[in-house]
Amino acid sequence: MKRFLPTLAVLLVLAAVAGTLRAPRNPGAYDVTGFGALPTLVNGRIKPLDTVARTSLLTLQGRQRLTAADGRRVTPEEWLLDMLFNPAVADHYAVFEIVHPDVLALLALDTADGQGGKRFSLHQLLPRIAELDRQAKLADTTEAPLRSAFQRAVLQLRNNVALYQRLQHSLAMPGARDFFDQLARIEAALPAGAGAAHGTGPQANLMLEASRMFGVMDAYGYLHTIAPPPGSPEGTDWQTAGAAWNAALSSGRVDPTAAAYAAIGRAWQLHQPEDFNRGVQQLRENFAAAMPAEMRKTGVEVRFNVAQPFYTSTMLYVLAFLAGVVSWLRWPQGLGRLAFGVLAIAFVLTTAGIAARMWLEGRPPVTNLYSSAIFVGWGAVALCLVIEYFYRNAMASVAAGLIGFATLVIAHHLALGGDTMEMMRAVLDSNFWLATHVVTIAVGYSATFLAGFLGLIYVGRGVLTRGLDTATARNLGRMIYGIACFAMLFSFVGTVLGGIWADQSWGRFWGWDPKENGALLIVMWNAVILHVRWGGLVQGRGLAQLAIFGNIITAWSWFGVNMLGVGLHSYGFMDSAFWWLIIFMASQLGFMALGGLPLAKWRSGPALLPAQRKPAAAPTLKLAGV
Repeated sequence: MKRFLPTLAVLLVLAAVAGTLRAPRNPGAYDVTGFGALPTLVNGRIKPLDTVARTSLLTLQGRQRLTAADGRRVTPEEWLLDMLFNPAVADHYAVFEIVHPDVLALLALDTADGQGGKRFSLHQLLPRIAELDRQAKLADTTEAPLRSAFQRAVLQLRNNVALYQRLQHSLAMPGARDFFDQLARIEAALPAGAGAAHGTGPQANLMLEASRMFGVMDAYGYLHTIAPPPGSPEGTDWQTAGAAWNAALSSGRVDPTAAAYAAIGRAWQLHQPEDFNRGVQQLRENFAAAMPAEMRKTGVEVRFNVAQPFYTSTMLYVLAFLAGVVSWLRWPQGLGRLAFGVLAIAFVLTTAGIAARMWLEGRPPVTNLYSSAIFVGWGAVALCLVIEYFYRNAMASVAAGLIGFATLVIAHHLALGGDTMEMMRAVLDSNFWLATHVVTIAVGYSATFLAGFLGLIYVGRGVLTRGLDTATARNLGRMIYGIACFAMLFSFVGTVLGGIWADQSWGRFWGWDPKENGALLIVMWNAVILHVRWGGLVQGRGLAQLAIFGNIITAWSWFGVNMLGVGLHSYGFMDSAFWWLIIFMASQLGFMALGGLPLAKWRSGPALLPAQRKPAAAPTLKLAGV
């Protein structure tokens, strides 16, 4: 029975993963899932309202889940519905994450006032919102590299409040009393009142006030929810609801999509699920008839959002890592098989997630920093699966668990900046070069990191455990060497391809740009590793130390040069991760220092010291007759 336990455990994990892929269900009588699948145009991309809700919550509070003050769980779609149609309720949801003590003091808030000690509602911010705006304007006058942590936190909060308010202006006028009743009166007066805004009397006043209100909604609205009518000229843009209602004042005809959203909003406010569901179904049918391809994509994107394959993979990588580490201590065969099986499931799930993103974007797998983090981890795990298939010692499984978990955590934090399937910059809008140069460089990152993490395992097992015997050390050395060869090939080819792309884009093959220098450093360091190994200057331990330093160089090329904020290649500028990068580099230097301890002080040292090995027996020469 013990022999089948790993297989049974893997099947249970597989069943749990399959459960996350089920179609989303409505939490109540309202078809909020159908509402979330409705398309809208935001920042140049057509996306479902479900994505808008989830990315907005991530930006505001760093997570997608939300809990009301009474303990009720609120789905992202329900939160967005309250934001759009019931702002008095939405303003009491604690969705603004504030952790800087000086910002809390500025707003006269205390951690005890916030949900979880750090999340607050707009209602709590309103008394001091003017002071927040004043401090943000002062911070705007300071150059970005010179801003203090307080100034960055103030600007981030001000931008989050602006996003929040723009969302609320998308389909209704927050603060307007009985907004949907006003819309009904305006719609009823349209046949006689079209163009009456320039006249006099009550009708003209009604139209004038409506024009002002709709103008504000158009100027501040975040969502472009009104698609061009069928047969519109190519290039016709989506409109905001405010623009559509303003156009109705002149033409006397209300856009059916704007009217349907108004009916949905009224039903949500008045707690009428039947009318709400009817309006959602009507909109879905209208969009499906006018733009079937886009509706298919929004449906798939909603399923992708609900399944959260990368989050599930993160948990699986942790499980594979733990099973692999424990296998070095107890039951190596069974736990090693379990680690390999869980790792394979996580890899397939991540592959499916990457494939879904590629289909939704119509792009190769790497288009920005977020997708690069996912792909780098995916590439490293793929190499680990191949290595583990041949060596069966769980060392590649442990490395895959570490890298897979770390890269997906990095990706999660990169997703806090907003939509991860954003529009491409003009210079990057080339599927050929994205599929060749960018992917090849990312594979080089994957391999260099994998060699470095295998080096960490070498040092960790040698210094902290007695599990690094001669055979294990030899196998780890072979793995590091083979992966370094692989990394050298892809890093070099990717760098050359990047030069060709740069020549086509900017008219020069090499410009000593920081990103180009970072790529060159990776190539040079992998070349150093291979040359000193070929020359016999280092063996297993020295090879592991050099591979660990490759982690530092790759992390700098991947993220560090972006923090400089200069150069034509710095498409993903960021400064919030500076200290995390420093901590990571310091940790790698620490492991290198551990690896430099005298071998006698390693817990596995005696097994590796050549002087303490038994000498081979001298060959015996037997002569005939002797």
